[in-house]
Amino acid sequence: MALTDPQALPQDMPRHGDGLLEWPLREPFYLPIGREVDLFEAAYHHRLPVMLKGPTGCGKTRFVRFMAWRLQRPLVTVACHDDLSANDLTGRFLVRGGETIWQDGPLTAAARAGAICYLDEVVEARQDTVVVIHPLTDDRRILPLDKCGELLLAHPDFQLVVSYNPGYQNLMKELKPSTRQRFVTLTFDFPPRDLEVAIICREAGLEPPRAVSLVRLAERVRRLRDRGLVEVASTRLLVHAGCLLAAGMELREACEAAIAGPLSDDPELHAAIMELVAMTLS
Repeated sequence: MALTDPQALPQDMPRHGDGLLEWPLREPFYLPIGREVDLFEAAYHHRLPVMLKGPTGCGKTRFVRFMAWRLQRPLVTVACHDDLSANDLTGRFLVRGGETIWQDGPLTAAARAGAICYLDEVVEARQDTVVVIHPLTDDRRILPLDKCGELLLAHPDFQLVVSYNPGYQNLMKELKPSTRQRFVTLTFDFPPRDLEVAIICREAGLEPPRAVSLVRLAERVRRLRDRGLVEVASTRLLVHAGCLLAAGMELREACEAAIAGPLSDDPELHAAIMELVAMTLS
Protein backbone atom coordinates (compact mmCIF):
# COMPACT_ATOMS: atom_id res chain seq x y z
CA MET A 1 0.00 0.00 0.00
CA ALA A 2 1.53 3.30 -1.10
CA LEU A 3 1.88 6.16 1.40
CA THR A 4 0.46 9.40 0.04
CA ASP A 5 1.55 12.75 1.45
CA PRO A 6 -0.96 15.46 0.42
CA GLN A 7 1.73 18.15 0.62
CA ALA A 8 3.70 16.35 -2.08
CA LEU A 9 0.86 16.66 -4.58
CA PRO A 10 0.90 19.53 -7.10
CA GLN A 11 -1.13 22.47 -5.78
CA ASP A 12 -3.28 22.61 -8.92
CA MET A 13 -4.05 18.88 -8.89
CA PRO A 14 -7.81 18.30 -8.67
CA ARG A 15 -8.86 16.58 -5.47
CA HIS A 16 -12.04 14.54 -5.43
CA GLY A 17 -14.41 15.66 -2.70
CA ASP A 18 -13.38 19.34 -2.61
CA GLY A 19 -17.06 20.22 -3.00
CA LEU A 20 -17.55 18.93 0.55
CA LEU A 21 -15.36 21.68 1.97
CA GLU A 22 -17.05 24.66 3.61
CA TRP A 23 -15.05 27.84 4.07
CA PRO A 24 -16.67 30.02 6.79
CA LEU A 25 -16.14 33.44 5.23
CA ARG A 26 -17.99 35.38 7.93
CA GLU A 27 -17.47 35.07 11.65
CA PRO A 28 -20.20 32.81 13.09
CA PHE A 29 -21.82 34.30 16.17
CA TYR A 30 -20.51 32.47 19.22
CA LEU A 31 -20.23 33.58 22.87
CA PRO A 32 -17.56 31.63 24.81
CA ILE A 33 -18.69 30.21 28.14
CA GLY A 34 -15.27 29.30 29.51
CA ARG A 35 -11.86 28.59 28.01
CA GLU A 36 -13.10 26.30 25.27
CA VAL A 37 -11.59 28.50 22.53
CA ASP A 38 -8.11 28.41 24.10
CA LEU A 39 -8.34 24.67 24.73
CA PHE A 40 -9.39 23.94 21.15
CA GLU A 41 -6.59 26.10 19.74
CA ALA A 42 -4.02 24.33 21.94
CA ALA A 43 -5.30 20.94 20.77
CA TYR A 44 -5.26 22.07 17.14
CA HIS A 45 -1.67 23.31 17.29
CA HIS A 46 -0.56 20.02 18.87
CA ARG A 47 -2.54 17.95 16.33
CA LEU A 48 -4.78 16.45 18.99
CA PRO A 49 -8.29 15.25 18.07
CA VAL A 50 -11.12 16.88 20.01
CA MET A 51 -14.36 15.50 21.41
CA LEU A 52 -17.24 17.82 22.29
CA LYS A 53 -19.62 16.46 24.93
CA GLY A 54 -22.88 18.14 25.74
CA PRO A 55 -26.66 18.18 25.37
CA THR A 56 -28.43 18.69 22.07
CA GLY A 57 -28.76 22.32 21.00
CA CYS A 58 -26.16 23.80 23.38
CA GLY A 59 -23.89 25.23 20.64
CA LYS A 60 -21.41 22.46 19.80
CA THR A 61 -21.84 22.73 16.04
CA ARG A 62 -21.76 26.53 16.11
CA PHE A 63 -18.55 26.34 18.13
CA VAL A 64 -16.88 24.13 15.51
CA ARG A 65 -17.87 26.53 12.73
CA PHE A 66 -16.55 29.43 14.80
CA MET A 67 -13.22 27.68 15.33
CA ALA A 68 -12.93 26.86 11.62
CA TRP A 69 -13.38 30.55 10.88
CA ARG A 70 -10.95 31.57 13.65
CA LEU A 71 -8.27 29.13 12.47
CA GLN A 72 -8.97 29.91 8.80
CA ARG A 73 -9.48 26.27 7.92
CA PRO A 74 -12.11 24.66 5.68
CA LEU A 75 -14.73 22.56 7.42
CA VAL A 76 -16.27 19.20 6.50
CA THR A 77 -19.33 18.20 8.52
CA VAL A 78 -20.78 14.68 8.67
CA ALA A 79 -24.09 13.97 10.42
CA CYS A 80 -23.59 10.45 11.75
CA HIS A 81 -26.41 7.89 11.66
CA ASP A 82 -27.05 4.15 11.88
CA ASP A 83 -26.56 3.53 8.17
CA LEU A 84 -23.27 5.43 7.90
CA SER A 85 -20.69 2.99 6.55
CA ALA A 86 -16.91 3.16 6.49
CA ASN A 87 -17.08 3.67 2.72
CA ASP A 88 -19.37 6.67 3.26
CA LEU A 89 -16.55 8.27 5.24
CA THR A 90 -13.51 7.17 3.25
CA GLY A 91 -14.77 6.92 -0.33
CA ARG A 92 -15.59 4.43 -3.08
CA PHE A 93 -15.09 3.67 -6.77
CA LEU A 94 -17.73 5.12 -9.09
CA VAL A 95 -18.42 4.59 -12.78
CA ARG A 96 -18.64 7.82 -14.75
CA GLY A 97 -18.63 8.13 -18.51
CA GLY A 98 -17.50 4.56 -18.92
CA GLU A 99 -14.55 5.05 -16.54
CA THR A 100 -14.07 3.82 -13.00
CA ILE A 101 -12.80 6.60 -10.74
CA TRP A 102 -12.13 6.90 -7.04
CA GLN A 103 -14.35 9.37 -5.17
CA ASP A 104 -13.05 10.59 -1.83
CA GLY A 105 -15.48 10.51 1.07
CA PRO A 106 -15.73 13.45 3.49
CA LEU A 107 -13.13 12.13 5.93
CA THR A 108 -10.61 11.49 3.16
CA ALA A 109 -11.29 14.85 1.53
CA ALA A 110 -10.69 16.62 4.85
CA ALA A 111 -7.49 14.69 5.53
CA ARG A 112 -6.12 15.58 2.08
CA ALA A 113 -7.04 19.25 2.22
CA GLY A 114 -6.04 19.99 5.82
CA ALA A 115 -9.62 20.70 6.82
CA ILE A 116 -11.42 20.30 10.12
CA CYS A 117 -13.58 17.18 9.87
CA TYR A 118 -16.55 17.30 12.24
CA LEU A 119 -18.39 14.05 12.93
CA ASP A 120 -21.61 15.21 14.57
CA GLU A 121 -23.17 12.75 17.07
CA VAL A 122 -20.51 10.15 16.36
CA VAL A 123 -22.17 7.70 18.74
CA GLU A 124 -24.97 7.28 16.18
CA ALA A 125 -22.56 5.62 13.73
CA ARG A 126 -21.92 1.87 13.76
CA GLN A 127 -18.92 0.72 15.78
CA ASP A 128 -17.25 -0.80 12.71
CA THR A 129 -17.51 2.62 11.08
CA VAL A 130 -16.11 4.51 14.09
CA VAL A 131 -13.03 2.25 14.09
CA VAL A 132 -12.01 3.80 10.74
CA ILE A 133 -11.05 7.05 12.47
CA HIS A 134 -8.68 5.42 14.98
CA PRO A 135 -5.48 5.63 12.85
CA LEU A 136 -6.11 9.35 12.41
CA THR A 137 -6.33 9.95 16.15
CA ASP A 138 -2.85 8.84 17.19
CA ASP A 139 0.63 10.01 16.27
CA ARG A 140 0.49 8.16 12.93
CA ARG A 141 -2.27 10.42 11.54
CA ILE A 142 -2.87 8.06 8.64
CA LEU A 143 -5.97 6.86 6.84
CA PRO A 144 -5.74 3.42 5.18
CA LEU A 145 -7.74 3.33 1.95
CA ASP A 146 -7.67 -0.40 1.36
CA LYS A 147 -9.89 -0.41 -1.72
CA CYS A 148 -7.57 1.79 -3.75
CA GLY A 149 -4.33 0.60 -2.15
CA GLU A 150 -3.47 3.97 -0.63
CA LEU A 151 -2.17 4.88 2.81
CA LEU A 152 -3.01 8.55 3.18
CA LEU A 153 -0.88 10.67 5.47
CA ALA A 154 -3.12 13.41 6.83
CA HIS A 155 -2.26 16.99 5.98
CA PRO A 156 -0.51 18.78 8.89
CA ASP A 157 -3.47 21.13 9.27
CA PHE A 158 -6.05 18.34 9.43
CA GLN A 159 -8.14 18.28 12.60
CA LEU A 160 -10.65 15.61 13.65
CA VAL A 161 -13.54 16.73 15.86
CA VAL A 162 -16.40 14.56 17.08
CA SER A 163 -19.41 15.32 19.24
CA TYR A 164 -21.94 13.36 21.21
CA ASN A 165 -24.64 13.78 23.81
CA PRO A 166 -23.62 11.72 26.88
CA GLY A 167 -27.09 11.96 28.46
CA TYR A 168 -28.79 10.49 25.40
CA GLN A 169 -25.91 8.08 24.85
CA ASN A 170 -26.33 6.54 28.30
CA LEU A 171 -29.88 5.54 27.41
CA MET A 172 -29.44 4.32 23.86
CA LYS A 173 -25.84 3.72 22.77
CA GLU A 174 -22.35 3.71 24.14
CA LEU A 175 -19.09 5.16 22.85
CA LYS A 176 -16.34 2.68 23.60
CA PRO A 177 -13.51 3.71 25.96
CA SER A 178 -11.00 2.76 23.25
CA THR A 179 -12.50 5.56 21.15
CA ARG A 180 -13.15 8.14 23.89
CA GLN A 181 -9.60 7.97 25.22
CA ARG A 182 -8.14 9.05 21.89
CA PHE A 183 -9.58 12.56 22.22
CA VAL A 184 -9.12 15.74 24.19
CA THR A 185 -12.57 16.38 25.65
CA LEU A 186 -14.38 19.70 25.92
CA THR A 187 -17.58 19.57 27.96
CA PHE A 188 -20.43 21.85 26.93
CA ASP A 189 -23.64 22.78 28.71
CA PHE A 190 -26.35 25.38 28.30
CA PRO A 191 -25.02 28.91 28.80
CA PRO A 192 -25.52 30.91 32.01
CA ARG A 193 -28.70 32.98 32.02
CA ASP A 194 -27.12 36.27 30.91
CA LEU A 195 -25.31 34.68 27.97
CA GLU A 196 -28.36 32.66 26.92
CA VAL A 197 -30.45 35.85 26.96
CA ALA A 198 -27.82 37.59 24.82
CA ILE A 199 -27.81 34.70 22.34
CA ILE A 200 -31.61 34.74 21.96
CA CYS A 201 -31.66 38.52 21.51
CA ARG A 202 -28.95 38.33 18.85
CA GLU A 203 -30.20 35.26 16.97
CA ALA A 204 -33.95 35.89 17.14
CA GLY A 205 -34.03 39.68 17.17
CA LEU A 206 -36.06 39.57 20.38
CA GLU A 207 -36.11 42.28 23.03
CA PRO A 208 -34.32 41.38 26.32
CA PRO A 209 -37.38 41.14 28.65
CA ARG A 210 -39.03 38.50 26.47
CA ALA A 211 -35.74 36.65 26.05
CA VAL A 212 -35.34 36.59 29.85
CA SER A 213 -38.81 35.03 30.14
CA LEU A 214 -37.88 32.30 27.64
CA VAL A 215 -34.72 31.47 29.56
CA ARG A 216 -36.63 31.26 32.83
CA LEU A 217 -39.08 28.93 31.14
CA ALA A 218 -36.22 26.77 29.90
CA GLU A 219 -34.72 26.56 33.37
CA ARG A 220 -38.01 25.15 34.66
CA VAL A 221 -38.49 22.77 31.74
CA ARG A 222 -34.97 21.42 32.21
CA ARG A 223 -35.98 20.19 35.66
CA LEU A 224 -38.48 17.86 34.01
CA ARG A 225 -35.66 15.50 33.03
CA ASP A 226 -36.32 13.74 36.35
CA ARG A 227 -39.91 13.14 35.21
CA GLY A 228 -38.92 11.27 32.06
CA LEU A 229 -38.11 14.04 29.57
CA VAL A 230 -35.27 12.62 27.47
CA GLU A 231 -34.24 15.93 25.91
CA VAL A 232 -34.80 19.29 27.57
CA ALA A 233 -35.35 22.83 26.29
CA SER A 234 -32.14 23.71 24.47
CA THR A 235 -30.80 27.11 23.55
CA ARG A 236 -31.62 26.24 19.94
CA LEU A 237 -35.30 25.71 20.80
CA LEU A 238 -35.38 29.01 22.68
CA VAL A 239 -34.01 30.77 19.61
CA HIS A 240 -36.73 29.11 17.50
CA ALA A 241 -39.39 30.28 19.94
CA GLY A 242 -37.87 33.76 19.94
CA CYS A 243 -37.98 33.89 16.14
CA LEU A 244 -41.68 33.01 16.19
CA LEU A 245 -42.37 35.65 18.83
CA ALA A 246 -40.42 38.26 16.90
CA ALA A 247 -42.52 37.37 13.84
CA GLY A 248 -45.68 38.27 15.77
CA MET A 249 -46.95 34.88 16.91
CA GLU A 250 -48.80 34.57 20.20
CA LEU A 251 -46.72 33.53 23.19
CA ARG A 252 -48.47 30.26 23.95
CA GLU A 253 -48.62 29.25 20.30
CA ALA A 254 -44.93 29.99 19.77
CA CYS A 255 -43.85 28.03 22.86
CA GLU A 256 -46.04 25.05 21.99
CA ALA A 257 -44.71 24.93 18.42
CA ALA A 258 -41.03 25.53 19.21
CA ILE A 259 -40.59 24.01 22.69
CA ALA A 260 -43.36 21.69 23.91
CA GLY A 261 -44.02 20.04 20.54
CA PRO A 262 -40.41 19.12 19.69
CA LEU A 263 -39.62 17.88 23.21
CA SER A 264 -42.27 15.21 23.71
CA ASP A 265 -45.23 13.39 22.22
CA ASP A 266 -46.27 12.15 25.64
CA PRO A 267 -49.57 13.90 26.55
CA GLU A 268 -48.65 14.24 30.23
CA LEU A 269 -45.22 15.70 29.58
CA HIS A 270 -46.63 17.99 26.90
CA ALA A 271 -49.26 19.23 29.35
CA ALA A 272 -46.62 19.73 32.05
CA ILE A 273 -44.52 21.85 29.72
CA MET A 274 -47.50 23.94 28.69
CA GLU A 275 -48.38 24.43 32.35
CA LEU A 276 -44.89 25.80 32.92
CA VAL A 277 -45.41 28.07 29.92
CA ALA A 278 -48.57 29.47 31.48
CA MET A 279 -46.89 29.90 34.90
CA THR A 280 -43.70 31.49 33.61
CA LEU A 281 -44.85 33.65 30.73
CA SER A 282 -48.27 34.86 31.91
